[in-house]
Amino acid sequence: MKHTVKTIVAAAILGLAGVCAAAAEPVKVGVAAEPYPPFASPDASGKWEGWEIEFAQAICKQAKLDCVITPVAWDGIIPALTTKKIDMIVGSMSITPERLKTIDFSNKYYNTPTGVIGPKSETFTATPEGLKGKTIGVQVATIHQDYANKYFAPAGATVKEYQTQDEANNDLAAGRLDAVQADAIALTDFLKTDQGKQCCELKGNVKDDPAVLGAGVGVGLRKGDTELKDKVNAAIKAIRADGTYDAFSKKYFDFDVYGG
Repeated sequence: MKHTVKTIVAAAILGLAGVCAAAAEPVKVGVAAEPYPPFASPDASGKWEGWEIEFAQAICKQAKLDCVITPVAWDGIIPALTTKKIDMIVGSMSITPERLKTIDFSNKYYNTPTGVIGPKSETFTATPEGLKGKTIGVQVATIHQDYANKYFAPAGATVKEYQTQDEANNDLAAGRLDAVQADAIALTDFLKTDQGKQCCELKGNVKDDPAVLGAGVGVGLRKGDTELKDKVNAAIKAIRADGTYDAFSKKYFDFDVYGG
């Protein structure tokens, strides 16, 4: 009988230890492994920094979550979420009807236009007519790829896909592309670099299509993970209300990145 009691007590202790260990599991915040300034990129030591890194840190602190930044290749980031290799995505992922078929999203945490850049030596607009006969670079598995294939390819443009935004920007600077489409903030950041200043300029923003470009950027979450979604939404609301969001945003932008 004593042996049985000891066994039960030991089992209970082990069970409690398991619960505590589970409770201590860090929340893995997935970010694109490819640099995407000013939102997220590793510094010389490999530490991740940028506006979205500060955003992730702010919501994790507010929600009292033990978070760890987890880089994942962009084209595999949604599978990483659905297979539980990461717990959320903070990677400038737009909330679109197509993605909502697979994953869930938090409320919007920013929204900016989609732009097109090209050589300073050429004059054209960010329209199907303006890009007819031109080769435009886009990052694979993005809303920009979808938009270019929907609007620019049928009008006579050639859409070239890249694994990273940096690769597309570099090919544009080298004269191997006529244009690049991406988030206007990311493109503006590139245009501020020595390479960008020398070669290129903003040709304009594309006509909005919420069905393709989405209704802003949200935190990607697994379907059914309502507890984490509620915590993230509450944290976004709180850091917007208490000034935290504006405080770190001002370090990167001179306008309201939250958008309308």
